[in-house]
Amino acid sequence: MSERTLKNFQEKSGKTLDYLREKLKKLRTGRANPSLVEDLAVAAYGSKMELKNLATINVTEPRLIVIQPWDQSVIPTIEKAILTSNLNLTPQTDKEIIRITIPQLTTERRQDLVKVLRSELEETRVRVRGFRREAIEMLEQEKKSGEISEDLERRLKNDLQRMVEKMNEEIEQIGKHKEQELNEV
Repeated sequence: MSERTLKNFQEKSGKTLDYLREKLKKLRTGRANPSLVEDLAVAAYGSKMELKNLATINVTEPRLIVIQPWDQSVIPTIEKAILTSNLNLTPQTDKEIIRITIPQLTTERRQDLVKVLRSELEETRVRVRGFRREAIEMLEQEKKSGEISEDLERRLKNDLQRMVEKMNEEIEQIGKHKEQELNEV
């Protein structure tokens, strides 16, 4: 039972790290990246669809995203979705292709993005601490009910703490890498 508690913690923490990585992909750097626009909601065919389900999205140059819709009739709605998003990007359309040039980031914007990054990292650390608290409560309940011994509980809590430290190191590495990316000119 108690080994399952640690596995449960590891699973939840791993999912949280995956979520952080996905969220940070959308944090704009000075480079073009399909993940900036692929999840945009586009009103097409009577419902909201993600852009990646309506078009091919490529990066042809370091600062250029090229969107090629499979159906040309959705081009105006794709343009509208890009313009109304909070990405501050301007699409340029040539017959069948939409091009988005990623503007150079200003120093002020970079600093704002670093603040957002740090906020996301701290939010992830808080989630991991919450998972640790849940796991500790489970271990204490198991000890009270006699499922595990006091020595085993202590060992498992130590293992749990090492796992938390490893997660925090990984969060820190993810943050350093993204901050470096944001500060690249």
